[in-house]
Amino acid sequence: MKKIAVLGSTGSIGTQTLEIVRTNGDIEVEALAAGNNIDLLERQIREFRPKLAAVWKEERAAELKNRLRDTDVRIVSGMDGLLEVAAVPESEILVTAIVGMIGILPTIEAIKAGKDIALANKETLVTAGHIIMPLAEKYGVSILPVDSEHSAIFQSLQGGQRSALHKILLTASGGPFRGRKREELEHIRVEDALKHPNWEMGRKITIDSSTMVNKGLEVIEAKWLFGVSVDQIQVVVQPQSIIHSMVEYEDGAVIAQLGTPDMKLPIQYALYYPERRYLPGDRLDFAELTQITFEKPDMETFYGLKLAFDAGRKGGSLPTVLNAANERAVAMFLDRKIKYLQIPEIIQACMENHKNIADPTVEEILKTEQETYEFIKNRW
Repeated sequence: MKKIAVLGSTGSIGTQTLEIVRTNGDIEVEALAAGNNIDLLERQIREFRPKLAAVWKEERAAELKNRLRDTDVRIVSGMDGLLEVAAVPESEILVTAIVGMIGILPTIEAIKAGKDIALANKETLVTAGHIIMPLAEKYGVSILPVDSEHSAIFQSLQGGQRSALHKILLTASGGPFRGRKREELEHIRVEDALKHPNWEMGRKITIDSSTMVNKGLEVIEAKWLFGVSVDQIQVVVQPQSIIHSMVEYEDGAVIAQLGTPDMKLPIQYALYYPERRYLPGDRLDFAELTQITFEKPDMETFYGLKLAFDAGRKGGSLPTVLNAANERAVAMFLDRKIKYLQIPEIIQACMENHKNIADPTVEEILKTEQETYEFIKNRW
């Protein structure tokens, strides 16, 4: 019986993780953590019977504790609660499905406690990859990617020698605005940007996909996960979302992972690695598919992707600025406080304003995040 803990259990990745638990029947959930959706969290607790659950706000935790007084679950709150869930003694794997840089400290805590990490929180490696990857090596734990693209790279690397890796081909759908020019994006509404053509995701990541900033964050994440330079990563637009990513070896061979757009596949692969399990769902029908097409990304229109490449090359604290600025700008757009095209404008202004720190500590990373938020607050 495999034992797991889940950070972000009420979000898209968290709920799909628990669907896999439900379907397979041989995973025990030791701990769950959520933001403020205590209605869903209560249902999850009653179904999966974890020993520990965390809610971000203390008052919501108190309310949940009252609702669950007929159970044995222990309810905790705040960052201390997340850290406790991350290191719960009985679990073997921590699924980090929480959104934002709030995931850094719990991930570090879990690694130090000897837990393997099923990583769905890209901000952890984007901002602190220089800390996380050496720490995982020191404590002998595995970082198992849950993102569709990084899982595809990880799976493709099973087919060759890691030392012979020449290039990563990171695929992108192109989002809902693929093919449009900047002037055509002037009056984009929130509703337009939330209509992804292939994937069902949370609101923030769906906006990130539309601006292609998400792909830029994935470039930086891949740099750390697979030990390559940013210039060894090529973004390829593959609109059908059939090829989830590829690797090219020194001899020119390219190995790809293909499948229907279903996040449960990479989640399940991370939970059971190296075992493969049956997964219910659609299968590729190549007779029906007939073709797979490729395009270059338009890094002039979607220049958030170009900014991410710049941040990834320079490293230091600059990726934290990129991530924090994007996070705040997307939130402002979703709240209808700024226009769609202001998202990359805000990111660029924040990056230009920042004095880069070459090898930031966790404290400096979190301070940089707050300074970026403050800069945006004072200017927009």
